[in-house]
Amino acid sequence: MKSNSTVMGYLPNDQPPPGQMILLGFQHVLTMFPATAFVAALCGFHVGTVLTLSGIGTIVALLLANWRIGKFIPLFYGSSFSYIAAYLTIATLMTGAPPAFGTPLPDEVISTIQAGIVVTGLLNILIGFVIRAVGKERIDMVLPPIVTGSVAAIIGFGLALAALGLAAANWGVAIVTLLATILFSVYLQSKGFMGMIPVILGAVVGYIFSAIVQPGSVSFAPVAAAPLFAFPHFTFPTFTGAFVGTAIFSVAVMAIATIPESTAHLYQISLYVDRFAADTGREKYDLDKNIGFNLILDGVDDTMKGLFGATAGTNYGENNSLMAITRNYSGPALIAAGVIAVLLGFVGKLAGLIQTVPLAVSGGLAIYLFGVIGMQGIALMQEHKVSMFDPRNLAVGATIMVVGIGGNIGYPNGLLPIPFLQGVFPSGLPAIATAAVLGILLNAIFLIFKPAETGMAAKAMAAADD
Repeated sequence: MKSNSTVMGYLPNDQPPPGQMILLGFQHVLTMFPATAFVAALCGFHVGTVLTLSGIGTIVALLLANWRIGKFIPLFYGSSFSYIAAYLTIATLMTGAPPAFGTPLPDEVISTIQAGIVVTGLLNILIGFVIRAVGKERIDMVLPPIVTGSVAAIIGFGLALAALGLAAANWGVAIVTLLATILFSVYLQSKGFMGMIPVILGAVVGYIFSAIVQPGSVSFAPVAAAPLFAFPHFTFPTFTGAFVGTAIFSVAVMAIATIPESTAHLYQISLYVDRFAADTGREKYDLDKNIGFNLILDGVDDTMKGLFGATAGTNYGENNSLMAITRNYSGPALIAAGVIAVLLGFVGKLAGLIQTVPLAVSGGLAIYLFGVIGMQGIALMQEHKVSMFDPRNLAVGATIMVVGIGGNIGYPNGLLPIPFLQGVFPSGLPAIATAAVLGILLNAIFLIFKPAETGMAAKAMAAADD
């Protein structure tokens, strides 16, 4: 089929000219940077290490895909928000307080969390191979949208108290930051590149406002003290210690929420790529046929990050949106982005600059971002038309919501004091992870012992539509 050269853009295996490739790569880095650096700073990881391994993880995933299936899968791997509650739980448990924004945790704490991240990666790899063997439909039976959507919701809403705690540093600054970020998100949508960085813009507004109304809240001493160039601070996982079991359980189970997210991103980018291929008269890529392999790549990325001290990753919807807008799906451009992210990890002043962000500014951002995570869980259930008139769905969703949100907010460090499990989890069971497991077990019971179909759910939905 003849190519239509008048349509500008790049398919995954296209290589732009060197100058364009660097600029397109830098644009990818600008898009992923706010969320990736925010998770690192909020959770006490070394920002330079997280940026370096995000870049390396992206490069490795792209090269593995091109080697294995002969095509780049154009995805960028940044920090996942799904694990924040687990990180904060372990950090608070081991140090007695949540990490200060931008200040790295002690190495032994990060190493303990890393054990969970490594297990998360191995779990993703295992599930990827299972999907390749049995098909996605079988996995969807075990992890239906009522489970994955509810877990995603409690991850966001379970962090509500943490967000408000940050905002309490200065409510005025936090509210201004929150409103600015929301207004930028809404009114700059579809307005080009500016519409893709509302979090950066909101943070800048909050930063300036804080400097004006609260003199002394912004100090550049960390920037002055930081070296211009610094080797990333690598740490290694430990699988011994009183808190390792809690870390593995609370972190690894969160893969339940990232699996549907990663799959949705693959479907999204596959649709865009094939549409562009059709517009240019070229062969479709059919990337959506590689669901299992995509999860294996996710697992490789997480395992590598867990081994060297970065936050668990996920492929970024933000970068997917950037590619859809620019019609730049080039794998080589993403590799260039990975190289730039690696180089940024060696800029010591960058970590110092992030430490200057006032707590209240991060609190205003957290209110919005954590709330969006929760709402995305609800959106996932809406997208899959999950019936809340079905008593099975109600039972699974209700159990996950109450145990996850109530336990994470209502008990110290979000740990449930269950006496008969104290031998394994002396400090208690992580509420969000426990809620996820309970939801899976309930759903499994309904799969094994199928209740009679009464049709009441369909009748109730029909009545609601009238």
